[in-house]
Formats: sequence, structure tokens, C-alpha cells
Amino acid sequence: MMVTEFIRKAGISAAVLSAFTGCQQQGDNQNAKKEWKETTSNGFHYKYVDGDPMKSRFYTLKNGLTVILSPNNREPRIRSLMALRAGSNNDPETHTGLAHYLEHLLFKGTNKFGTLDSTQEKSYIDEITRLYEVYNQTTDARERKTVYHQIDSVSGIAAKYAIANEYDQIMAAMGGIGTNAHTSFDETVYEENFPSNAIDKYLMLQAERFNNPVFRLFHTELEAVYEEKNRSLDSDNSNMFDSLLAGLFPNHNYGKQTILGTTAHLKNPSLKAIRNFYNTYYVPSNMGLIMAGDFDPDTLIAKIEKSFSAWPAGKTPAEYKAPDEPAFTQPVSKTVIGPDAENITIAFRLPGAKNYEGTIESTIIQNLLYNGKAGLMDLNLNNQQKVLGSVAWFMPMKDYSVLVLSGNPGEGQSLDQVKDLLLSQVNLIKQGQFNDSLLKAISVNYKLSKIQSIHSNDNRANMLMGEFIRNKGVNWDKEVGFVNNMEQVSKTQLMEFAKKFLDQNYVVVYKKAGVNSNQEKVEKPGITPVTINRDVQSALAKQIATLPAGAIQPQWIDYNKDLNRSMAGSSPLLHVLNKEDQLFRLSFRIDLGEWHNRLLPIAVQYLDFLGDSTSSSDEIKRQFYNIACDYNIATANEHTTILITGLHENFANATTAFEKLLRTCREDRAALDNLKARILKGRQDAKLNKEAIGEALRNYAMFGAQNPFNYQLSNKEIQELTADQLINVLHNLFNYAHTIVYYGPMKEKDFKEQISSLHAVPASWSAAPPAMQFTRTQPSGKEILFAPYNMVQAEVQWVNNSIPFDSTLMPTTELFNQYFGGGMGSVVFQTIREARAQAYTAYAVYRTPAKKADNYSTMAYVGTQADKMKEAILAMDELLTNLPQSPAMLEIAREAILQKIANERIMEDAIAFNFLYAQKFGLHTDQRKYIYEKVKTITFEEVNKFYTDHIAGKNYTYCILGSDATYKQSAFLQPAVSRKLTPDQLFGY
Repeated sequence: MMVTEFIRKAGISAAVLSAFTGCQQQGDNQNAKKEWKETTSNGFHYKYVDGDPMKSRFYTLKNGLTVILSPNNREPRIRSLMALRAGSNNDPETHTGLAHYLEHLLFKGTNKFGTLDSTQEKSYIDEITRLYEVYNQTTDARERKTVYHQIDSVSGIAAKYAIANEYDQIMAAMGGIGTNAHTSFDETVYEENFPSNAIDKYLMLQAERFNNPVFRLFHTELEAVYEEKNRSLDSDNSNMFDSLLAGLFPNHNYGKQTILGTTAHLKNPSLKAIRNFYNTYYVPSNMGLIMAGDFDPDTLIAKIEKSFSAWPAGKTPAEYKAPDEPAFTQPVSKTVIGPDAENITIAFRLPGAKNYEGTIESTIIQNLLYNGKAGLMDLNLNNQQKVLGSVAWFMPMKDYSVLVLSGNPGEGQSLDQVKDLLLSQVNLIKQGQFNDSLLKAISVNYKLSKIQSIHSNDNRANMLMGEFIRNKGVNWDKEVGFVNNMEQVSKTQLMEFAKKFLDQNYVVVYKKAGVNSNQEKVEKPGITPVTINRDVQSALAKQIATLPAGAIQPQWIDYNKDLNRSMAGSSPLLHVLNKEDQLFRLSFRIDLGEWHNRLLPIAVQYLDFLGDSTSSSDEIKRQFYNIACDYNIATANEHTTILITGLHENFANATTAFEKLLRTCREDRAALDNLKARILKGRQDAKLNKEAIGEALRNYAMFGAQNPFNYQLSNKEIQELTADQLINVLHNLFNYAHTIVYYGPMKEKDFKEQISSLHAVPASWSAAPPAMQFTRTQPSGKEILFAPYNMVQAEVQWVNNSIPFDSTLMPTTELFNQYFGGGMGSVVFQTIREARAQAYTAYAVYRTPAKKADNYSTMAYVGTQADKMKEAILAMDELLTNLPQSPAMLEIAREAILQKIANERIMEDAIAFNFLYAQKFGLHTDQRKYIYEKVKTITFEEVNKFYTDHIAGKNYTYCILGSDATYKQSAFLQPAVSRKLTPDQLFGY
């Protein structure tokens, strides 16, 4: 049976699915080969793939720069990625981590920006470069300290000419958000998202940025990179990943070199080696500018050509030559020891994505194993609760790809038992023990995911970037035709592929709980805080600011026009029409949450393993997956949201199936017993998880011993739960007041008629139990809450509860956060990371409460090397006591907020949820309009008063997570009330 016939029988519109495949006709033409074509427009030659729904154009400029443009006018913004086809694979073996810390330096500017006087600055940077070469060759510890002291001294002088974070400030001023970059094995990518009216500003900045970077503020930035390395050393997942790749690739740099590099190399850098890397790889023919968003390609390519034409072509570098990896003769076993809970990971080495060999088969097999709904692992392991949890994912990389399976053991279960269960699912594929309908459903669901993904500029740019990195975009035709090619892969082909590539060619990593005796610790360097120069701008920054940019007018939501508001029986109905495609999202927002009933979150988990009056749990999951629909239930503090999604043609089927499941679900005592065991084991594991402990500390600081984090059933109450209790919660869930939110192609009248026949609303609502009320604490002085954890870093959070919500503070709060601690151009980030190199991550915000009746709170955070903790705390304390004043930075913060709001487009059902959010604060209009108008006129005096009233001089609770030695260091905070909390105290069970 052809897939098109399956689609028809499943009720799925082939016309909708062709939106991704780009076909204009039905039937067999959907499977037509996607072919490259060429044309010329506005004087520029480009290639494209016929039928590409993203309408991507591939240009090559005269200097060799690849430009890929994908127009999408859903919102007036552009996602831009400057991608380099070089990453950690290309690091010299004597300078691992180089590609990554060069990525950091590309934010420091050139001789035209990021500096007050590049001529005066140059001699000092040259001297720093020379001193690092001396430092690199010096082995005597005492001599190294002497040389480093010289580096620190000269760096302090050079910093007087630097303008820290000027790149971030220029991007923020033009409305950029999410400024970032990343380095991986095959790539280094610089990421931006900016308004479409700022394209001239953006291009001027980028053309300068990549042409002649200056490596200023190097020693503080390198220390920040080392803090990033420390964070990876504290992550069991990172250590497992490195171990996994080392086992898979003993010869390839995928396994021989980590992205962040060794600590020895990070502490012995060579600026000459960094410059050589830049000169070798940062040439136009090795780079691609990928842009997706609101633009006319003909106009944009002309602007790009003009901006980048002065960039010299350079010599195309040789690509990293991938060595052959010998075939496995037997599985490779590795062990990683760390504080987090035990788990196991298995990875198979597969052909690389560069030549597309096996990419389609690998993708299908990953989805056969795990798709989150009806895969073999989903149903046989997770739904049967044979493990605490299991997942699989596919990593397509340039030279070799990897299929990963991971599992967490249940109580009393060994890691080897989990391993056998995971491998048994792979064997089912080899033996062909899976239904053909699952293959068809995978194809249909994959198509739907692509339809949804191309709405997003981020997704478009990322897909194009990935293909550029792997093979300069040559295989984009295969990407466009991917979903059609999936349909042609037979069961026999998959079985043969699995037998060939999923045999003994795997590495298994056993993650065991314990103390890592090989934990690296490095003495902190003697860094003198450098000058920040907050109140100055380079000539280029001023020039960019004066470039003309057409105004983009903000669009406010009119809750009376943009949202159809009515009643469906006793339920408020919020309706938004989908005019773009045939997808729907149906939400039921129920006024009952975890604070009303502690059984609710467990009942929702239980539902995942239950059948209805006629079907088993497995059958229901297959039913939803086969019609490319899904459902999800999310419980929150004071409400629960049920979400049903899929194609409009299957709206009635999916809604009916869910209603039947919720209203007629049957008890399964074995499933409940297994669920209880899994919950109890999960709770044990949570006590070993750094992120969970940090969240528990923060809640303890805000609310005391009884807080939202630990408001849950005790272990004894879990064990005493009955199926009847949980089934009763589920059967009655729709009896509580709820709002219906619909986004889809049905008009309001038609939807109301249909939903009234599918969803029965009671004549009167059940009264919800009173919600638990938590009292915020306010210490009379300094207070320290400490939780021990075996780690390299120390993580410190500052917590202070403030006043109740006040709508008049919304604009000032927004402006203050942008200025003070909300991003890389903020005061906090500049002071703690840029000037002092005391952390990789540092922030501080005045948090808006979740509802009108709640309070604001101040939250600050620093993650730092343990022996820097005192200095980092003192630096943050100073910032929370005295506000650094920079009128220039405030204007940048103001412009960033205005640009962000003006270019923001709230669409689809987000309109309805924006309305519901406003209701929680007693607001009846789009609150962004009020913020936008007020932010324009807020003075620095007003910001300073806000800071004085709500931030400065308050009693903060310090939440410290670290080793016992770290706890001893906190003694300098005296006088302070200090408490060392146990996991039982934090978690409440």
C-alpha cells in the first residue's frame, strides 16, 4: 500500500502534507525526486531545490562566501547564523579547546569597535601575546606565577582601552535577542536574531566583526572558558558523553579531543596558535551566512554582497581528514563515577551524514525504537515500566554518526539488566518483529513535524546550517526529499541495516554513583579586575546607531478583536482561527492544580499506563500515533492543562479517544505497583541531582521548611495509595471549572457545535478543595543555607522576598532587569565575568510574581570555581548594595526593550494564553503596550529609586551548593545564621 493511500485511510490530508514536500500534485508525483535547479535574479546567480517549501536560495559570493536565504514573513525578524566549517576536530593536538575559546574572542571586537583607541592598545596586546608564548613554554611553578603576574599587569593597562561587551550592546540596541555562539566537533556557529528593519546595521557589524578581530580582554575571557570547563567537569552527563565518544572513536578527533579541551591546554594557551587557527579557517570559502526570516532575497543578497565584498577570499583550508576507525571485534565497556544517580548508555557507531549513507535508515530505526509515543522502547519498556525510563536518539555527524540508547534502572535493577532490555529492542528490529503500520506512522508523523518546524525561523536556519556544515549544502535536495524517501524504505532494508550496523559495534558506559577520585582541581589565577568603560562608545557603534532603519510598529493584542470569546456550555471558550494550515491545538485549562490536590500529579502519571473501557494502554498510544495526533497533561500549582494536537481531519477522532480514556480509564493494580516503585526510585535519584538540589534550596530560602517544592505525598503515603483514589481523580477531572482554548481551521460557530457533541460539560462545577497557601520568609539578617555536593564549582544563589505585585512597577522592572542583570551586556555580567573572571554564568533579576496576589522576589546567581567563591560573593554583594550608574547602558537597555516589543508578534493560541495570563493579574489589555509607552520616559533617577527601594541593603539568603570545604569558606559571611541542610529536609521525603 502506498503511503498516500495510508494517509487517506488514516484521514490525513495529502494536500497538507505536501506543504512540506513542496509538491503541487497528489499521488505518485509526491515521491518525485527533488532536483537542484539554477537561475539568476536581480543579477545574482543562485541554486535551489525544486519543491523546497522553505524556498531556500544558495548563493556563492565572488570571495567564496556561501549565502543561504530562506524567506519567511510570519514576523518582522530574521534569524542569522554565521557558520564556520571547523570546530574541535580542527584543534591542534597541542592546543585542544582552541576553536571554542576563539569563538569567545570573536565577541571582543576589532580595531574599529570594542576599543577606545586601537593604536594605543595594540602595543599592549602584542606584549600580552608575547608573554603568553613565554608562559606556554615555562614549566617552573614559581616562574609561571611571575610571568602570569606580568600578563595580568599588562592586561590591566590594555583593558583601559577596551569597551567590554560592546558587541552585545550594539546588537541589543538594534533589537537583537539571543546573541550567542556554539562550537562543536565540525562547526563553530555565531547566532543572532534581530528585527528585519535592522539589516543594514547587522551587516555592517558582521562584515567588520569577522574580517579582522582583535583578541582583547583575553586573560579574563580565558578564565571564563575555564569556568565553563569546570561546569562540564561537574556534569556526569558531560563526562559520560566524553567517555562514550572516546570509546567509539579511538582514532578520530570525535573521541580523541573534547570540544572544551584539556585543562592543561586551557591553562597554557597560545595567542599565536589562536591567530593561526583564525587565519587558516576563518576565510569566506569555509564559511556560510544562513538567514531565515522577513526579507526579500533579491534585495538582501545585494546588501550582503556589498557588505562582504571587501573580505579577502583567502585560501580554502583542507578539511579534517577523518581516519578510518577499525571495526569492533567486541563491545567496549566504560565506567564513569559521579554523584548523580546510576544509569547506562549504549552507543552504536554508524556511517557519517556527509555522504548521506544510512541517514534515512538510522532516522527510521531511532523512531522505531523511541518516538515518545509508540516506539518499541516506549511500549515494551517505558509503558510496561520495566525500567525507570529509557530513550533513544540519533546524532548525525559529518564523518560518523551515532545511535544512542539510554536507560535508568528501577529499584533493585542492575545496569546490566537495563542494558539487556535496551539491546533486546534492537534485536526486535533485526528480527523484523515490528508492525508495518508503525513504519507508515513514523513517516506521517515525521512529515507533520516538518510542517510545524518550518514556521520557525530558528528551525529553518538550523536545518540549513546543519547541511552546510556537513557538505556545504550539496545534499539539501536529499533533505527536501527526505520524508518521501523515508516512505520507500522497506522493512527488509531496515532489518538488513540493523544487522550490519547494530551488532557488536557499540560502546556501553556504566554511570555509577560515587565520589570521582579523578576530579581535576586547579589553583585560581591572580586576576586583577580590569576596567569596564561602560559609558563610552566606539566610532563604529555610533555610526551603526545612526544608520536609517524603517520603523516597525508594535502590534498589540486586542482581546475583543483578535480573540473570539464566548461560552461552550458552562466553559469559557477562547477561539483563534488558524488560516495557515490544517493543524489544530485544543486545550482544556482546568482550575485544579497540585496545591489543591497532591494526588493529581500522580494520577496524571498513572493515566499514562491505563487503558479505557475497550482498549489497552498500548492500543491507545498506537491509535494516536497512527493518526498523527497526540495528547499531554501538565499539572501546575493551581491549574492543569490538557493539550490535544494533530491534523484537523482527525480532530473528532483524537478528542473522542481522549475523552473516552479520561472518563472510562480502568484500574491496573500491577501498573500502580510499578508506578509506586518508580516514583520512590525517582525520588532517591532526585536527591543526587545537582539541579534538583539547587531548586530545593531556592524554595527553602523563599518559603521555609514547608514550600512548593516539597509539597507532595510522603513515601509512606505513596505506598498506601489505592487505584480507586487515583481513578476517582481522573474520572472527575472534567467536573471542575475549565476554559477551552482552540486554535485550528474550524470557525468559531462550527467548533462550538462540534465540541459540544464531543465534550460533555456538567450542569454545575465541582468545588475545588482550597489551595495550599505558602508563607514567604523574610530573614532578620544574613542567612546561609548550604547543601553538600561533590563538585569542582560552587554555586551560589541569592534570594530575597519583596513586595506584593504592583502593575505600575512593570515598566521599571523590565528596564531595571535589562540594565542590571538580564544579559551579557548587563552590569552584573560585565562586573563579575568580564572584569573579574569570577564566573562563567552570573545574573540577577527582580522576578515578577506568577499572579496578582503573590510577591516579587530578587534572585541572583553565580557559578564559580570553589576557591573563587568568596571573591564572587563579595562582588555580587557589592552589586546588590550599590548600583553602578551608566546612563549610556541604560539607553541601550531602553532601546533593546522597545525594539523587542515592537518586533514581537504574539500569534496562534499564544493570543489566548496571553489573555489568560493577563487575567491572573487583573489586567484587561495587552500589558506590553503599557510597558512600551512607560519605558520611553523612565529616568535613571527612577531606576535608582527602584533599586534603592527593592534591592539595596536587603537581607538576602545565600543558597550555597558545593563541597564541605566550600561550606567552611562561607564563614566570612558572619554574622549570619548558617544551616547545613540534609536531602531529607530539602525534599520532604
